[in-house]
Amino acid sequence: MKRILWTISSVLAGLGIAAAALISLNLRGEEPLPATETLQSTPALVQRGEYLARVGNCMACHTTPGGAPFAGGRGIETPFGVVHSSNLTPDKAQGIGSWTSAEFWRAMHHGRSKDGRLLYPAFPYPNYTQVTREDSDAIFAYLQSLPAAPDANRAHALRFPYNTQAALAVWRALFFAPGVPAAEPTQTAEYNRGAYLVNGLGHCTACHTPRNALGATSDAKAFTGGLIPVQNWYAPALNAAHEAGVKEWRTDDVVALLKTGVAPQGSVLGPMAEVVFRSTQYLSDADARAMAVYLQALPQQDHKAPASVAPPPASAMARGGKVYEQQCAQCHGDRGQGEPGAFPALAGNRAVTLADPTNLVRVVLQGGYLPATAGNPRPHGMPPFQQTLSDEEVAAVTTFVRNSWGNQAPGVGTIEVYRARERRGM
Repeated sequence: MKRILWTISSVLAGLGIAAAALISLNLRGEEPLPATETLQSTPALVQRGEYLARVGNCMACHTTPGGAPFAGGRGIETPFGVVHSSNLTPDKAQGIGSWTSAEFWRAMHHGRSKDGRLLYPAFPYPNYTQVTREDSDAIFAYLQSLPAAPDANRAHALRFPYNTQAALAVWRALFFAPGVPAAEPTQTAEYNRGAYLVNGLGHCTACHTPRNALGATSDAKAFTGGLIPVQNWYAPALNAAHEAGVKEWRTDDVVALLKTGVAPQGSVLGPMAEVVFRSTQYLSDADARAMAVYLQALPQQDHKAPASVAPPPASAMARGGKVYEQQCAQCHGDRGQGEPGAFPALAGNRAVTLADPTNLVRVVLQGGYLPATAGNPRPHGMPPFQQTLSDEEVAAVTTFVRNSWGNQAPGVGTIEVYRARERRGM
């Protein structure tokens, strides 16, 4: 009996120690909140906060189509269920009208809500933790200046156990620690500004870094590319010339891509087009250049020569060539050469020959649309073919363009097309 009691007490003691450690890890770096608001808002602070909110692309997640700006309610699909964005307007009942700037800072820096709940990292506080208190205060001042919207917050629809605070606490203990922006003393002020914007408000690693089975990223794999499960697009590596690296580009061309969506070497489509449309086109010239300088300085991946690719079946190439001639050649040219300033070349296009063909398939199905920006207000676009082409035809034509005019890449199967359709209910 004594042995049983000793075993039980040992287990309870172990659980108590584990719980204490878990609580401690989830509270690290947090300080008691001040009892009253200390921030004094000014028009200049609000204006700065509006700019920073654009840099962070906050509206993209916190606004539903046709809904009030920042009123939340947008469903964000994750591998664990759906997370709904919250109301950030100054409505006191549903929004953050009763919050203080310190509570908002705690959400940005520590991922904890006003009532103490742990927030899900679909809100990218693992990146925003690097945002300074001054910038957080400016964003808060801007959000408080918006019209209050009484839109009720929607409950998340996550599967068990991911819908529990206990599971989230374990995740944070394993994968999250509050951070601060650290300037590199050997680098220029421009480089450090770019690092701050890319890694903090820009939260570029949230998409361009692979995630593990629990949805966490690793600094060791930052910028190496990853599938965006929310949108089922592949975010190519930003530190690899054969994917989306810009190390060898002219800095002005990188700036043009960020601010207009178009550069001589390529253009943006899919989720990145939305980022340019809603966010980076509004960057100041200095900030856009700082981001470009930092992205060009990223340590590059060692690129191993790809294994020889077996040529696709002649039947697939023949069928794909016929589809291309009927549907694509008018814009992209008989030799995949495109038309400068209008339609991109497919020959030698690294976006076409990515190891993961997801993006190419999605463009054929959904169409390809550049963002309308001040520097490119009337961009050309590609119509969707999801209702026109069968899965077999999409597989054939994408295989064809990946293996013509000097391109070489694995063929595309109908299962890959089916998965792309299934994700969006096409």
